[in-house]
Parts: sequence; structure tokens; C-alpha cells
Amino acid sequence: MKKEWILRILFLLIGLIIAHFGVTLFLLTELGSDPFNVMVQGLFRSLSAATGWAFLTHGRVHIAVSLLIILVLLFADRSYVKIGTLICMVFGGPIIDFFSSLLSPLNLSEAQFPVRILVLAAGCVILAYGMTVVIKSEAGTGPNDLVAIVISDKLHRKFSIIRVIVDICFVVIGWLLGGIFGIGTVICALLVGPVAGFFLPINGKRIQSWIERV
Repeated sequence: MKKEWILRILFLLIGLIIAHFGVTLFLLTELGSDPFNVMVQGLFRSLSAATGWAFLTHGRVHIAVSLLIILVLLFADRSYVKIGTLICMVFGGPIIDFFSSLLSPLNLSEAQFPVRILVLAAGCVILAYGMTVVIKSEAGTGPNDLVAIVISDKLHRKFSIIRVIVDICFVVIGWLLGGIFGIGTVICALLVGPVAGFFLPINGKRIQSWIERV
């Protein structure tokens, strides 16, 4: 059982790295990003402009928002919070910062528009693939994904509908605070779901196969 959990956490970390590499591609094209990071980006820009604090980064604001979500969930229903949730909270932001620093010399925001669209679409596919690895690790889900899951469970409404509403709220809040809401956000909404739906059963079988070998 201990080996199984170690392996599940390892898969979660791999999926988290892949997914946030995709998120970084979103951000660097400056054509918009996934809904949650539109909100994080808006908060980051607003706080930076208001305070001038040099230590603020997108990744650190990401951690702070994720921590707030987890604290709320601990009061609402702590059964949703697993070790993987905490891992997603702690490592998600730094992974984005690392890839942002690594890829910033490419100046993707200054590339020709078709190139930026292709990079952004690639980011969608990478994000969706990594997300399915995280989900199928069954070691926990990221705080931003848990928001829709908990609301759906508590209100007894379809997850798909609640997820759309939650994502719209993320985008509106982020846009009002200065986050970039653009064609990339629309592409994300249209592409990530179908790609994730394709890879979920595939990665589910692969991960389960590895688990059974333990």
C-alpha cells in the first residue's frame, strides 16, 4: 500500500509538471490563458500595481489563492482535501515560475500571430494531457478543480454545467482585475475538455497498469 501511494504521488507530480508547462505556454503567448490563471494573473497585476512588492510573482499569487481555496474547503468538507491537493498547491506556482524563466528568452509574445496560436493550442493539449495524469493518479486534485467538484456535489447539479459557471466567474474576476482574457481563453475552453476526454481513459489504464505491478 505504501509503494502504491508513492507511485500515485509520483504520477501526480509528473502530471502537474506537464500541465503547468502547458499553462506557461498560455501565459507567454499573451493571448489569454486558462480561466483560473486569468484570475490569478489579474490578482498578481493588481497587487503588484497597488503595493509595488518585488517578491510578488504569478506563481506565489497562485499559491496564495490555492491556499485560500483549501482553507475554505477544510471548513466546508475536509474529505475533499487529500495529500495531492496540497502538493498541487505548493508546487503548481513554482513550476510556472520555473518554466516562465526558462522560456522567456523565446519572446513568444512577439512572435507572429499564427505561431502564437499554434503555441497556445499546443499548451492546451499539454495542459489537458497533464491534467488527466493528475486526475487518474487518484492522489488528489488541484484546488481550482475542487471548486467546481464541491459545488456540484453540494448543489446536486451536473459537474459540466457548474464547471462552466465557475470558469466564467474566474475569467470575469480576473479580467476586472487586469488579467488577459483573449482568444486563448476561448481556445482553452473549446479544446481542453475534448482532449482531456480522449486521454482520460488512456492514462487511466496506463496508470492502473503500473499500480498493479507494484
